[in-house]
Amino acid sequence: MSELPLTLTRVQFPPLKPTIVRKNFLGRWLAPLLSAAILIAALWQLRGLDVAGMLRLVPRSPLFWTIFALGYLVTPFSEWVIYRRLWQLPPSGIFALLRKRISNEIVLGYSGELYFYGWARKHASMVGTPFGAIKDVSILSAVVANVCTLVLAVVSWQALGALHLGTDAKVMTVSAASMAIPSLITLVLRKKLLTLPRAELNRIAVIHLLRIVATTLFAALLWAAVMPTAPIAWWLALATLRLLVSRLPLLPNKDIVFAGLVAFTVGRTSEVTAVLTMIAGLWLVTHLLLGAALTAVELVTMERPK
Repeated sequence: MSELPLTLTRVQFPPLKPTIVRKNFLGRWLAPLLSAAILIAALWQLRGLDVAGMLRLVPRSPLFWTIFALGYLVTPFSEWVIYRRLWQLPPSGIFALLRKRISNEIVLGYSGELYFYGWARKHASMVGTPFGAIKDVSILSAVVANVCTLVLAVVSWQALGALHLGTDAKVMTVSAASMAIPSLITLVLRKKLLTLPRAELNRIAVIHLLRIVATTLFAALLWAAVMPTAPIAWWLALATLRLLVSRLPLLPNKDIVFAGLVAFTVGRTSEVTAVLTMIAGLWLVTHLLLGAALTAVELVTMERPK
């Protein structure tokens, strides 16, 4: 009896097909309309801001401005790295991701994701399910941020007690721990909620973790550059509080809210409050000026309908 020859063949999976962008109302006007909203919001908020008074408090040190620039750019750059691999995002995508962040900060939370989706439909080589990819990236960002916030809350619960937040530090830590519940649900239901391959999800989660560590570190360095004599326990507690505020959904100007919360807890005459208010105002001015400039350029150079 003859033996049947055994042959090993490599399984060929069909490649993902690029998303076809149709020139409908959504594809043509979504990004420009959201850009206009960013521009209007920027000009509206800029009108009542005492920029001159705030700038008088800003240090002239090159170190301060270097840390400030790095802290500002780390978020859009990390997202560019993510979408560069997913969609071959061009270098100009960094400007779209800057507008995405600014939209979330000064218009409405998660409005930036809607803007970036409209921009990427026209400028990136999108494959698979584009909206699903943005959803996965956003969900993983929230999960990793919740875990980091919980870890910081546990580490700095004694320092949180020194802020006199009107409740026991242990109660705050338990409250922060409640944020782990949606994260655990996401991990349990990841096969139903997430669409990207597991290897990509792991890579994106690592990038989010590095981003959160970097932004927290840059924020602490920025505060320390202005107040080098403050104890590290203060910066640890304030970093935790800042992460807690950042987890509030649909809330613009979170740095201003954070500075206001610190003013409420430690007093408006505190030197720490003055420093945090100045830095929060500087973040806002940067959002407004950069957002107005970028969106004005986009509106002027946008493709005209044929």
